[in-house]
Amino acid sequence: MIRAVAIVSLLVLLVLVLYVPSAHPPSRFLDQLRSEHDMAVTFWGAESAYRILDRAMQLQSDAAAVSSLSSPNMRGPGAVDGAVSVEMASVSQRLFGNPYFRSVDALLVLASYRLTTLLEWLYWLLPLVIVAGVDGGLVRVIRAKEFVQHDPEMFALWCSLLIITACATVIAFVLPVAVHPVALACSPIAMAALLDLAIMNFHLRA
Repeated sequence: MIRAVAIVSLLVLLVLVLYVPSAHPPSRFLDQLRSEHDMAVTFWGAESAYRILDRAMQLQSDAAAVSSLSSPNMRGPGAVDGAVSVEMASVSQRLFGNPYFRSVDALLVLASYRLTTLLEWLYWLLPLVIVAGVDGGLVRVIRAKEFVQHDPEMFALWCSLLIITACATVIAFVLPVAVHPVALACSPIAMAALLDLAIMNFHLRA
């Protein structure tokens, strides 16, 4: 059951991530980024909001530097190498300069901003995740010592919900809809609770 849920969730995630850029122009993602940055300034304060934005832009610039195909370093000393690199740069421009790939770039910028916003929350929520894991482990050990039967069906259910929540979080990162900073905190809280329930129902021999 867990494997089937993971496969279906990942397939749905892949289809949506590939479909969304074709349904929205790049300006839609950038407008959403500006709107969420304004909400972040109101919620976090100007200093924290601009720190989040700076981290997102740094992530995006690092990714662009790594994946760049038209770098001047590709040019060789000979005429043939120069012609090949010019042709590769032209092909790259035609391939990645179309509206779909521009929308992909804008989507990645928005996703990077939401990821850095989530990382801002993790400073506060990481102790909750640790406590949930420890609590689940302790309950699991106590149940084993008391010879209480663990429920594999409930374990599969909580693990499946944990996978679905993780995939839904990734989907929320790429959809050009309003996501308040508080809404991003709901994902790690829900995942911590599901992790707690999954661990306490995992089979452990006494």
